[in-house]
Amino acid sequence: MKRAILTAVLLAPVVLFAQDEKPFTISGTVAQLQKQAKVYLNVRKGDDNTLDSAEVKDGKFAFKGTVKEPSMASLMMVISDPPADMPKGSRRDVLPLFLDNGNITITAQDSISTASVKGSKANDAYLELNGMLKDIDTQMRTLQKEYRQLYMAKDEEGMKKLEPRFDSLEAQEKTIMRAYLDKNPGSPIAMFALNQYAGYEINPADVEPVFKKLDKKIKNSESGKAFVQRLEAAKKTAIGQPALDFAQADASGKTVSLASFRGKYVLVDFWASWCGPCRAENPNVVRAYSKFKEKGFEILAVSLDDRKDKWLAAIQADNLSWTHVSDLKGWKNAAAELYSIRAIPQNLLIDPQGRIIAKNLRGEALETKLGEIMQ
Repeated sequence: MKRAILTAVLLAPVVLFAQDEKPFTISGTVAQLQKQAKVYLNVRKGDDNTLDSAEVKDGKFAFKGTVKEPSMASLMMVISDPPADMPKGSRRDVLPLFLDNGNITITAQDSISTASVKGSKANDAYLELNGMLKDIDTQMRTLQKEYRQLYMAKDEEGMKKLEPRFDSLEAQEKTIMRAYLDKNPGSPIAMFALNQYAGYEINPADVEPVFKKLDKKIKNSESGKAFVQRLEAAKKTAIGQPALDFAQADASGKTVSLASFRGKYVLVDFWASWCGPCRAENPNVVRAYSKFKEKGFEILAVSLDDRKDKWLAAIQADNLSWTHVSDLKGWKNAAAELYSIRAIPQNLLIDPQGRIIAKNLRGEALETKLGEIMQ
């Protein structure tokens, strides 16, 4: 449920097998294309995206570049003069794929999203995993559509009834992911699959044994080492651990530290003005704060915004009357990186002694927890 409908996720597909940069070429054909078009290649390299483009001439296009390791990428074709009757949604024609070094062939008829990809072992593995997840993905999309309709109708009771179905599908998805990793410990997309399996909130006790069973070259890869860092961060921010201190500026420029809240129950809430699920959750947080603030409950909200005007406008619009801080660095927010935040909303509840006692309390769960501990 968390990953499916409640989070604004940092889409950061990881790269695999660190080594020297190796060349790749893409040779593409769109056989039945009658219009002028342009193809864009977006490649994820670590925390950065690289974007390249190529004109489609006589139904053909080409790219060349280098990758250190198999990397998640996407091709998007944009028709210069689309037919007037073409549905707007179909004009964004996208093909996700895994790049690998070597010669890759893309063959399409009129839509790049349905193209075949040859020459990338990583992409072959990606398609295999997608095939295993196809039925789950179909059910999930149907359920998400139903949820959006209920959300637009503000039917909170209806949305709540869908949560067990989301949880069931996610459990099935994790079972399939785990089976794939157990069977394919040397897969070129092993770290991609493991990051999907782990989700944005890593449970070290569950995930670390899976990681340890992967091939040595996978664990020693660039993305393997990055995952170790995520694991260590998860261990340091687990329930029962002392909260990691940080300090950032509030809207007036005054530096506020987490340590300054010692002696009170404090919710550290990671959010952003542009995050729809965060804004949808804010009324629940407002209600809990109003109910428990006189009993010593405080909130320290950390925004992953990069524009101060948007940040402050959202605070006012949502009536968020607690302490707010941000370094206005977006996903590079130092506190978010300290806590390995890869999706929002996320929160941590910290006791008066500075220890983490709960995580990601949403909806009624926050009020329920506060009611238990603040009698």
